Amino acid sequence: MQTYRQRIIELLSEKEMTARDLSRALGIREKEVYRHLEHVEKSVARTGRKLVVKSFQCLSCGYSFRDRTRYTPPGRCPRCKSSYLEKPFYRISA
Repeated sequence: MQTYRQRIIELLSEKEMTARDLSRALGIREKEVYRHLEHVEKSVARTGRKLVVKSFQCLSCGYSFRDRTRYTPPGRCPRCKSSYLEKPFYRISA
């Protein structure tokens, strides 16, 4: 039986997924996925791979959260104050 983190690594090695996609595939809450992603990043780094994150983006004005290091979603856009944000995609690359 695989742990949630092992399963996340397996899923993200196969294809790009959002935290919501991972949540549904694993049967856990989306908030739990964000906590696991921090550890997944460290685990895959030891094997020479990288957790790639397509950054959060505001769907109202196009602002991109490129410098954001946390995996949890921001509450709103700092530029236009909209909370209409695109969820990021995660994948593991070699």
